[in-house]
Amino acid sequence: MSRETRLFKSEERRSRSEVSQFLHQIADKIGNGQVILRQGQEELTLTIPANLVLEVQVEDEDKRAKGVQHSLEIELKWFDGDDGTSGSLELG
Repeated sequence: MSRETRLFKSEERRSRSEVSQFLHQIADKIGNGQVILRQGQEELTLTIPANLVLEVQVEDEDKRAKGVQHSLEIELKWFDGDDGTSGSLELG
């Protein structure tokens, strides 16, 4: 049985422009192989391997009184020492 440990979490409301800018910045850092996340006194450094698993998921969830919540989740996964590759997702 696997066990999950949360190392860092952040959730905040930002404008579309701010989110876009953040995603561009994190993409550049992923391309360089290292991402440092900071929030207050908390800091986490990730060394990003050459090959990753990219998971993209879109969901709608009915929140009743608030209406339908839409989500676009982009998740990167990797195992220590794993250099495998898989299928290709393209943006339209």
